[in-house]
Amino acid sequence: MRKKLVLLLMAVAVFSWGCSKKEQDHLVLVEGRAAIAVSTGTSQEVPAIEDFYIGKYEVTQEEWTEVMGSNPSAFKGRHLPVDSVSWYDSIEYCNRRSEKEGLISYYKIDKQNPDPKNVCDYDDIRWTVTTVEGAHGYRLPTEAEWTYAAGGGSHSQKFIYSGSSDEEETVWYWRNAGKEYLKGDWYWPDIEANENQTHPVGSKKANELGIFDMSGNVREWCFDWYQDTTIPNGFYRVWKGGGWVGDVASCRISYRGKFEPNGIGADMGLRVCRDRG
Repeated sequence: MRKKLVLLLMAVAVFSWGCSKKEQDHLVLVEGRAAIAVSTGTSQEVPAIEDFYIGKYEVTQEEWTEVMGSNPSAFKGRHLPVDSVSWYDSIEYCNRRSEKEGLISYYKIDKQNPDPKNVCDYDDIRWTVTTVEGAHGYRLPTEAEWTYAAGGGSHSQKFIYSGSSDEEETVWYWRNAGKEYLKGDWYWPDIEANENQTHPVGSKKANELGIFDMSGNVREWCFDWYQDTTIPNGFYRVWKGGGWVGDVASCRISYRGKFEPNGIGADMGLRVCRDRG
């Protein structure tokens, strides 16, 4: 019995080392993984993921307002996820929240000199955002971190959506986010008439790590630039998870979304991260 108590206290101490009690209630420790070989006999690898903390919930309007002083959301409610925020808004929120809690801000934001890597014709902001070495404040997850956490990390059960392969258990999307369950094809007038909107965070089933709403409710910004075989690096930023107005396919863990960094929408929100050490 004594041995079990000692082990329990050690586990609590390790977790507390990285986060305060308040943060423990809102952040989940995601244990990382080693690099993975792309295929047998090659030297190509999927990079390792270090241990990190990620928000148990999407950032709520209450949390946003406490830090930023105003609420840009289309749908109002303390426990609803904040929406209508751009990538730049999200970066600034991370830094201001870090400062408010006495942490070293994770990002250096240069608002005077346009980012030379930004080639987006529609972006009229173009701040240069770089990371600060040794900082331990709040930040956006990378796409790899987000995907790994949404899939349950080392406890993954290989679900299609975060927490389940049944979308009704874990996802808020266009069919179920309003007064009635919608059938047929996606049609905006029907969605609007059905009063579809965001829902209080944590209302659906959590995933294997106890993280909520990583599929559906609001799309979540990642730090990375989006790139594929047809779109160059530096045009869009990545979003993941899908939202209340989109198709369920965009809520799959594997789905990669893209949006201009200055873009906002009533289904665009965020989730924060922190380094472990």
